[in-house]
Amino acid sequence: MALPTNKEERLSSGQLYQMKVKRDLDLLFAVLLVICLSPIMLGLAIWIKLDSKGPVLFRQERVGRNGEPFTIYKFRSMSDDAPHQMATSEFDSALSYITRSGRIMRKLSLDELPQLFNVIKGEMSFIGPRPLIAKEEYVLQLRRANGAEDVTPGITGLAQVRGRDEVTDDQKAAYDGEYAKDLSFKEDCSILFKTVADVVQSRGVHDGGYN
Repeated sequence: MALPTNKEERLSSGQLYQMKVKRDLDLLFAVLLVICLSPIMLGLAIWIKLDSKGPVLFRQERVGRNGEPFTIYKFRSMSDDAPHQMATSEFDSALSYITRSGRIMRKLSLDELPQLFNVIKGEMSFIGPRPLIAKEEYVLQLRRANGAEDVTPGITGLAQVRGRDEVTDDQKAAYDGEYAKDLSFKEDCSILFKTVADVVQSRGVHDGGYN
């Protein structure tokens, strides 16, 4: 029987990590974080209700792994009359819709905390390509071509630590494809540490292009 090539071994290892180890770690840490951060999340929910009219949570359909749609959860950071099924970068004036509480939450990425429930449900991972809306067809087509659609979308990813709102659509898709090709525990840890540093320093965040 022929021995597997190094490429096959790496592919098999990456698949095992994604299908089993990565999922187990996601579930464990998502549950722990929900428990630990529940007082902060409750406080944010109260702040949002006092700050503006509308629901606490923002729900939007996104494209997940293998092109399957799912509903993403975020703390609402915009007024309730903001355009819904479109990317923030397409708004004529995104800043005019962002609430007072939303400005701070978006700067610190606190609006992303409800996505921990998406992680628990298996719809998202901590690390992976950011899930897009169906209208972002160009990037989705590029992802489909380079294999990025085959991995679970994440709260943060390689494109986010390499520029976030400052990268072009082509760069974003290229980074997502690179991540899918080199998927590993080491790479996930590297992206996680860089994300924490970026959030602390508010690097790469622009309200007009946040998604």
